[in-house]
Amino acid sequence: MKKILVCILFILGLLSVESKAQKVAVKSNLLYDATTTMNLGLEVALARKWTLDIPVNYNPWKFDDARLKHWGIQPELRYWFCESFNRTFIGLHAHYADFNVGGWPDWPLISENMQNMRYQGRLYGGGLSIGHSWILKKRWSLEASIGLGYARILYDKYPCATCGTKLKDTSKNYLGPTKASLSLIYLIK
Repeated sequence: MKKILVCILFILGLLSVESKAQKVAVKSNLLYDATTTMNLGLEVALARKWTLDIPVNYNPWKFDDARLKHWGIQPELRYWFCESFNRTFIGLHAHYADFNVGGWPDWPLISENMQNMRYQGRLYGGGLSIGHSWILKKRWSLEASIGLGYARILYDKYPCATCGTKLKDTSKNYLGPTKASLSLIYLIK
């Protein structure tokens, strides 16, 4: 994790070399907000059609026995078909997260494992995405994106949301959706 943060700070340091007409945006993913996950993204223009997006999210909450604790980062290099921060883009993203989840309610689409078990671990990987940004006002935009990719998940499995006896220590390869966002954006020049 420390290496990831050092790498991101290094990249941001390189961006300051070309400071004239540089655009920076701050954003919040409304889908994360709906799950009580605090999040903040910073997107920096690298060139006329290239940006670097660095969203970070954190959820420290525990509701009764249900857990959705996690933090994650998903930097993405984007190519815009029109110009930076405007219309359609494609992206190449990486991701890393630590998690402690389980004990979820018996809702539709929630697996029995997520209701009765707890999973604690980390994941990393990458993928491709596509998205679109709609300009609302001079500095405000709305952006939607989806992505597909790969994640390597390393985790410990526990028999219930509050139990401490580990059942197994395992890993899993995942291929599928790795990104979904509907973000409100404020552009800083």
